[in-house]
Amino acid sequence: MYAVIKTGGKQYRVAAGDKLKVEKLVGDVGSEITLDKVLLVSDGESTTIGSPLVKGASVQAKVVAHGRGDKVLIFKMRRRKHYRKTQGHRQSFTEIQIEKIAAK
Repeated sequence: MYAVIKTGGKQYRVAAGDKLKVEKLVGDVGSEITLDKVLLVSDGESTTIGSPLVKGASVQAKVVAHGRGDKVLIFKMRRRKHYRKTQGHRQSFTEIQIEKIAAK
């Protein structure tokens, strides 16, 4: 059984037992969270596609860790104008483990 969920403006295909890094979510490490923006649910034989969401479907997940990703460097330069600018950014993430997928 798998589902397609939406969180943080991105879509993920998940199954029970999967670990994935998503945009930062509110919750302490070890706490349970419910992701209710489910776009598709499939159990192998039948597939339910939402329009846009599947009614009554949810995904239970456990927060494993919070962290920050690798640094991304932004470098801007204008040739012959003596302009250089360097900037860095680290995106926060939450690592979750999918516990259960519940359809209607």
